[in-house]
Amino acid sequence: MRVVFRKFDGSLHWHHPAERLGEDEHGVWIGCRAGTVGAKGDGPPVLWDLPFVMLFPRDQWWVALFNAEPHRTAIYVDVTTVPEWRDDEVTMVDLDLDVIRKRNGTVFLDDEDEFVEHQVKYAYPAEVIMAAEQAAQELMKAVTEGRGPFDGAHEGWLDAVSSSE
Repeated sequence: MRVVFRKFDGSLHWHHPAERLGEDEHGVWIGCRAGTVGAKGDGPPVLWDLPFVMLFPRDQWWVALFNAEPHRTAIYVDVTTVPEWRDDEVTMVDLDLDVIRKRNGTVFLDDEDEFVEHQVKYAYPAEVIMAAEQAAQELMKAVTEGRGPFDGAHEGWLDAVSSSE
């Protein structure tokens, strides 16, 4: 399957192949093994040395990525439009804001400046701005407190793509 992030104007952002692993109460889980190659827009290929899994929740304005150790970032949550599934592709619009939890436990909201800049550049509608801000606030609390899928729910899924098979 393919994961495709776009910017609000429809331009290609991050995109890469992945394996659909399954579903649970949190949403759909996909995985990428070490050696997966992706790209940012039309840029050069990027090789990821470590495996990771992604969670695509149902009807939520975000997508979460959980990295294998020793990656310094444990959790990276992109605030996005609600992911849309078509055949073997999931697509969403990256709305700039990111909630990040480092391996040492530090949690922070990233790219607030980019979010403000893109509100003008891409003319985000008011309802998109409000939904993104609300999602970011809820995610900061959930990731910090280790609630919902941020309580270790990813571990079994990550084990599935971390094996050498």
